Amino acid sequence: MGKRYYCDYCDRSFQDNLHNRKKHLNGVQHHRAKKSWFDNFRDAATFLNEERTKEPCRKFLQSGQCVFGTSCRFSHMTERHMKMLEQKIDDEKRQKEDPDQDGSSTERSIDEWLTRREKKLAALTSGRVLKMEEEECAENIEIPPYLLSIPDLPPSLHPPPTGGWRVTLHNEWG
Repeated sequence: MGKRYYCDYCDRSFQDNLHNRKKHLNGVQHHRAKKSWFDNFRDAATFLNEERTKEPCRKFLQSGQCVFGTSCRFSHMTERHMKMLEQKIDDEKRQKEDPDQDGSSTERSIDEWLTRREKKLAALTSGRVLKMEEEECAENIEIPPYLLSIPDLPPSLHPPPTGGWRVTLHNEWG
């Protein structure tokens, strides 16, 4: 059967030889698929500038639909969408200029949490706390909620279960 060439942009495969590959890579469908793939990664500012240079699509404004879809050479964005995009760009610029604006409060709260945790653990190890208070301290260790909301958090960073970890002994190997 021979080797096959698979194009990631077009999601197609065909027999791999010089003629077929050149024909595919120079084809209109491949160029459109490649352009739409890279358009997914454009930043909002370039997208907004391109949309502003385009004239509004009459068919889209009249009926809300356009037969050309995303390949239409006219703009399908309303004024409201452009304003929302401008707001998003402004927010991104503010975060780039002053990245500590939002992050400083979270860093402080993490530092506070770590110092409180160290104090509690130091008190536990020194034996100054009674056994009943040890259990309460272990259960009352406060973990900031935004740390728990991180998706796919490794198990080692999750808080311990309320009853403690199960201990299983593995006497046999192999």
